[in-house]
Amino acid sequence: MAIITISREIAALGDETASELAKLLDYRFVDKASLEQRFATYGFSERKLEKFDERKPSFWASLSQDRDDYLHYLKTAMYAEAMEGNCVFIGRGAGAIFKDLPGVVSVRLIAPMPIRIERVKSYFRCDDKRARQIIEQSDHDRAGFHKFFFDSDWTSPDNYQLTLNTGFMHPSTAAELIKELRDLCVTTEADAKSRNRIKDMALAQAVVNRVLYEKKIPIHFLEAKVDDGAVVLNGVANSQASVEASVAAAKEVPGVRSVLGEIQVVQEYSVMP
Repeated sequence: MAIITISREIAALGDETASELAKLLDYRFVDKASLEQRFATYGFSERKLEKFDERKPSFWASLSQDRDDYLHYLKTAMYAEAMEGNCVFIGRGAGAIFKDLPGVVSVRLIAPMPIRIERVKSYFRCDDKRARQIIEQSDHDRAGFHKFFFDSDWTSPDNYQLTLNTGFMHPSTAAELIKELRDLCVTTEADAKSRNRIKDMALAQAVVNRVLYEKKIPIHFLEAKVDDGAVVLNGVANSQASVEASVAAAKEVPGVRSVLGEIQVVQEYSVMP
């Protein structure tokens, strides 16, 4: 499978380019609406989603369980979309989630500030001052989102194979250029490796879901690593019983061949007065 992730500044024609590209390649276009539908099936409300969607959460939101739930369900949704085959992701940290996978093309779209201001003015029917405020807030939110959830610099070219300036470029032209990059970078071998890695990543997420969200076993900092169905669990528990329950739960997930529990047990204690 081939995956293309598109990161974009506001008013850099990101959604338009991604939509054109998906049509050009006959790929599925995975946007905010697509992911919202999956979040709804997971029971994660739209109200909660808006607290985290492409923005750094507020202080109180950053301390809530909703923060961890959001990232868990975001990865679950994206892996599920990727498992269905060729797709174009727009925003939502897809470039960070699928970073360094073979068969993945990551692109960033930018545009000069004066052009972005004119586009925002046209879209929101506002003046220059308000347009600049909208742009600066959007840039701040998206940078904060990537830093908070992925410890990633949203603006760094190191995170992309291609950065395109759409200031004087039609979305169809940008889509053609990205298609050419895809044709050059995505080989049959890379495609096969990507398919296997995404399968492992999706299975790891399913294991975490089974342990934490279905069985509700109290494991802190739980991580599951999967290699061809072999699962290794890492995290912290306050009892050996929780570790054993986690291993048993992981073994129930379809596709799991073996489970190694490397969860550390830290006994809770209280200080005597």
